Amino acid sequence: MKILVKVKTKAKEERIEKAGEGIFTVWVKEPAEKGRANLAVIKAVAKHFKVPQSKARIVAGLSSRQKVVIVDK
Repeated sequence: MKILVKVKTKAKEERIEKAGEGIFTVWVKEPAEKGRANLAVIKAVAKHFKVPQSKARIVAGLSSRQKVVIVDK
């Protein structure tokens, strides 16, 4: 499944909210430095969809707040 993700970094708590059909907002504690926020997004999305981290990957937007994530079930 392909989802669009808007990332908010340096949040007090990690959470995910559905913003629309296939669109999610993800808050992560990590800063957007050296890919740390991207790893946190993958972990959060995998946990939300109850899949291993290896089944979630960012396919577009590695250096952007807007990302396209593929989740394999």
